[in-house]
Amino acid sequence: MRMVRFTPRFWISAGVFLLVAAFALLGPIFVGDKLGEGVGGLYDPPSGAAWLGTDDLGHDIFTNLVFGTRTSLIIGLVAGAVATVIGVVLGLIAGYHGGVVEEALMGITNVALAIPGIVVLILLSVALDFRSIVAMAIVIAITSWPWTARAVRAQASSVKTREHLDVARLSGASTLNILLWDVLPYLMSYICMAFVLQVSSAILAEAGLSLLGLGPSDSVSLGIMLNWALVGESVRTGAWWAFVPPTLLLTFVAFTLLMLQSSLDEVFNPRLRRGRQRAGRPASVLTQVGAPAVDARSKEGSPGA
Repeated sequence: MRMVRFTPRFWISAGVFLLVAAFALLGPIFVGDKLGEGVGGLYDPPSGAAWLGTDDLGHDIFTNLVFGTRTSLIIGLVAGAVATVIGVVLGLIAGYHGGVVEEALMGITNVALAIPGIVVLILLSVALDFRSIVAMAIVIAITSWPWTARAVRAQASSVKTREHLDVARLSGASTLNILLWDVLPYLMSYICMAFVLQVSSAILAEAGLSLLGLGPSDSVSLGIMLNWALVGESVRTGAWWAFVPPTLLLTFVAFTLLMLQSSLDEVFNPRLRRGRQRAGRPASVLTQVGAPAVDARSKEGSPGA
């Protein structure tokens, strides 16, 4: 079994994401129960009493940022997990069985891809009487699984022709056991990368819905903070502390997850690592290692030329 070698970029991006998660999980210990409580006036600037100032209702923005980050991460992780599971299950079944089963499942997937996801998200969010964190995560997951299913189906179709699967079938193994123990392990690298992308997409999708006023009904998120800043006209009044922190944190989290996904591609694909290593070598080293030496006489041509 090939040993997985984690790159420095993976450790950096994973460490940064863990720091954001620690900020969301441990932050409430330090800010206390001030969420929803007035600690100042309308758009008070940052001070010792409110590190990031207050919003249009006098709430502490730093407290909102802590709890908003936690809500956004929970929605992203739950939606990413649900979407990845749906996509992997449908993709595995379609790719392994083929035939009519594959055509039916991929037909459903193609229809889901053809419908604009943002339209479905808005309609489903409007239809909900109470938008809890879990409900929002499921709504986002329902619209984001198709591309994972298509990619997993393609991978499963190539894996099912390998010899070890023929041995498993001849030994009498059930279809479920073959999928779990003989097909799925070969797809884990892609599933990990797909999950990271799903989490990033879900966090941004929730922010977009919340910015439209369709976010969670019982909690604050980074998107809801942007909605409050928009409704409270913080841009017009110059209260940059109301919209800059959640915007920067959203951008930071999305960029970190994209870097993590890219680093996972290098971790699971050794060809990319070798390509980067060669790209960083001097030209003389490449000539000595990979290129054949050129005989000086070949440049002068043949004696009879």
